[in-house]
Amino acid sequence: MCHAEGMAHDWLELTRRSSFASHRLIGWIYWDPRAIELYSQLGIPNGTGYYVASRGAPLLPAGHQAVSAAFYSIHATFIEFAVTLAGQHASWTDIYDARNQAVGEGLRQFVPEICDDLAGLRDELWRVADGLPESGRVCFAAHRQAPRVDDPLVSAWLAVNCIREWRGDTHFAILTVEDISRVQAGILHDAHLNYGGWIAQSRGADAEAITRAFVDLESRGLAEDGLVSTAGLAVRELIEERTNELSQRVWQSFGLENTERFLALVEPIGDRLMKRIDDTAGPNWMPAARERRP
Repeated sequence: MCHAEGMAHDWLELTRRSSFASHRLIGWIYWDPRAIELYSQLGIPNGTGYYVASRGAPLLPAGHQAVSAAFYSIHATFIEFAVTLAGQHASWTDIYDARNQAVGEGLRQFVPEICDDLAGLRDELWRVADGLPESGRVCFAAHRQAPRVDDPLVSAWLAVNCIREWRGDTHFAILTVEDISRVQAGILHDAHLNYGGWIAQSRGADAEAITRAFVDLESRGLAEDGLVSTAGLAVRELIEERTNELSQRVWQSFGLENTERFLALVEPIGDRLMKRIDDTAGPNWMPAARERRP
């Protein structure tokens, strides 16, 4: 292997690790009881639809169809319900501010040892986010345009969130190129992680929609007898690899020293943040932040 190939391999692995760590640093907030409490205090009954409204807050003014397009794999009817309900009670900035308040409180309560150092990476993280191309990445662009907060810890978290959404938009673009539907995305991700058929259902797909999705996958050689085939798993693996290949630019821009510093902060506390989800919502949510199951 030549030196350049070795360096590329190193950055692919750093990208994979950094993306996984980012999912964990961000994901816990979407099932956090304090965040849902603050969302409920805006007038939303029982905090219903918090995940959709809080994650998609900067896109809410564009309407539920835009949010549905950006989220890709979540059932459009549920997104319409959540966005409509949120709009009846609060502005998107109210929702955004409530979520950000919970982020600051939660990080300082649950992972206090990383807060000062993560805050210290704020300017470098925003430098990277501000330098990323927004073309075709609407969710990322909306988050990058959102107001930036004074709290350096929350600001650093928001920059990581922007970078994570950039990767997500990139991933969804690859799914689109591969002609993977909303429901099929959940099916293939489920098989990729050995989740046992849970993910597509958790995103609102009913039995009929899942059956139709499998019929199409089988016609393309990507499934057989109601299960994702070896060929289907290979396609999902290629999608993941291509996402990481395109996302290398993020962490290369951040730089080796910064990336290793970020990993040293976030990887050790990742399991603790995932336990927050386990304890409050159950052990299946946020599959992108979980290791493959045996």
